[in-house]
Amino acid sequence: MKAAIYSRVMEDGQQKDVQLFFDELSKQKIEPVIFQPFFEQIRNSINLPSGTKTFALSEDLTEEIEFIISLGGDGTLLDTVTLVRDKPISIMGINFGRLGFLASIGREEMQIAVKAIAQRAYVIDKRTLIHLDASIPMFGSVPYALNEFSLHKRDVASMIKIHTYLNGEFLNTYWADGLIVATPTGSTGYSLSCNGPVVFPDSGSFVITPVAPHNLNVRPIIVPDDNIISFEIESRSDQIICALDSRREIVSKNVQLAVKKEKFDISLVRLSENNFLQTLRNKLTWGLDKRN
Repeated sequence: MKAAIYSRVMEDGQQKDVQLFFDELSKQKIEPVIFQPFFEQIRNSINLPSGTKTFALSEDLTEEIEFIISLGGDGTLLDTVTLVRDKPISIMGINFGRLGFLASIGREEMQIAVKAIAQRAYVIDKRTLIHLDASIPMFGSVPYALNEFSLHKRDVASMIKIHTYLNGEFLNTYWADGLIVATPTGSTGYSLSCNGPVVFPDSGSFVITPVAPHNLNVRPIIVPDDNIISFEIESRSDQIICALDSRREIVSKNVQLAVKKEKFDISLVRLSENNFLQTLRNKLTWGLDKRN
């Protein structure tokens, strides 16, 4: 069995855990294929199997690789989504970061998680993606996101007006600093920080959440994900910011934009005993009395 290993960086204090991770891979006879920049960083400090292979691009992830394991936080896992694309490769996130809604497997569960892969004792969650269509080429060969698409005003510009349509029918004009269209997975991310609702991952919906709206009667709205959501933007600035997860581009305010559900989805690996409700309780400390 082969598994690709992706991480942005090994920070101070993580060497022991990273070594433990690779030792467990060897113990379970899982051959690692390591992201090239990460391999260059750890090769002199981590004991790796002789002849360890590396990858640098999505095209390097061949059909013999069954899993890609992300070592980091949610941002690191989002990077793996741009590498996997529509390949039948499942993604496992081991949380070396902070909150970790997507990379929900803690460092203390790392050996259990590797063993679960080897024994195929895990659960696969299918997660939908959001796809961007634009009148100009944008975001190269990965015009999709797992969490959200967002529009923003440029720097210190005045608020923008975002005329929003569902399947061509007018929905609303948002006077705001920006607008987020989140997937169910992304409902616990940027959208949540802007007072959007928490949506179950399998709900088949998009969440439209304004960023700092001028009109206080404007609230987030949940729409079915079979809608095509399109936008027309007015701004005193000539440019706006478009973002797919953590990737962003600065474009003309006259660009035509529309988002829809992506044709393919991704597979997230979780341990059998973990589920979305447990993640909510753990990450948001629901049900805990903090008065004591």
